Amino acid sequence: MVEDEYTSGEVNSERSVNTDHNTDQSDKPKPTIPSRGIPSKEAMYLPPHYSKELRRFQDDNETPTRNYWSLEEVVNFIFPKKYQEKYYEIALSFLKLVVKVESSGKSVTGDDIGRFIKENNISKATFYNRVLPRLKRVGMIKVERETIVPLESKRKFRPMKISLSKTFGNYLNKIGDSWLAIVDDVRSRR
Repeated sequence: MVEDEYTSGEVNSERSVNTDHNTDQSDKPKPTIPSRGIPSKEAMYLPPHYSKELRRFQDDNETPTRNYWSLEEVVNFIFPKKYQEKYYEIALSFLKLVVKVESSGKSVTGDDIGRFIKENNISKATFYNRVLPRLKRVGMIKVERETIVPLESKRKFRPMKISLSKTFGNYLNKIGDSWLAIVDDVRSRR
């Protein structure tokens, strides 16, 4: 086998690295766990803006249209129907319940959730461990708890009240407004 000067130089230099056993251990890079990307519980589904999945939201001059996306379309960004169909269906039907109850001036209670889970034959684990925390984390719903201690016993209980929240919209508006300001600033300097 024939080695040229360049190849043999690389091999020799690699072999000479870290041959001294008396070197300080802190010089070695510490092993790291490779990134696996964004955890799915913290990710949001954003299909391409020209996707057939989305209804048109801007005209050819990048001016927003006046139409709004439905609840079904908005929930698809949190639980994409294409990838998480069961979570999508549960979240959508639960948000419809919250909208219905809140439009009558009330909040959804733990009893309402229990009925919802039973009537729709939903796994409690799926609802309480996947769907509800995600809706809360992205800011679509607000979960409030009261601590009640009855006089006749020392046992506390904390009933839950769930209502719609504007945090999700405010969060995305802030991102969108900031981006629009950046683009406008750059275009104004031309």
